[in-house]
Amino acid sequence: VRLVESGGDSVQAGGSLRLSCVVSGVSLSSTCMAWFRQAPGMERERVARIERDDRTLYADFAKGRFTISKDHAKNTVYLEMNSLEPDDTAMYYCAGASEFRRCVSRTYNYWGQGTQVTVSS
Repeated sequence: VRLVESGGDSVQAGGSLRLSCVVSGVSLSSTCMAWFRQAPGMERERVARIERDDRTLYADFAKGRFTISKDHAKNTVYLEMNSLEPDDTAMYYCAGASEFRRCVSRTYNYWGQGTQVTVSS
């Protein structure tokens, strides 16, 4: 299984970015996917998840600003981020869980290498 993120960039506060995660080796129809982020000196935190049936869940800081989605034809997961703030600066990681219990417990077993998002004020 391979997850490859892209789309990270440096933007001004208030800007938008769309992160992509191309997944190979497993179908999105059978995998719970999520985006995590980790800022320097901080613990990794989940941003959003999308389940096999397309149900979504967001961290409080992401609600209303971020949208997670997936394209089955491209086997790709997206994270649309709007109204970006300097506190959103972090390395963003795509993750996948082969079993729903891993999705719930946040013990994802597939990880990408990350893509850097930097938001300046």
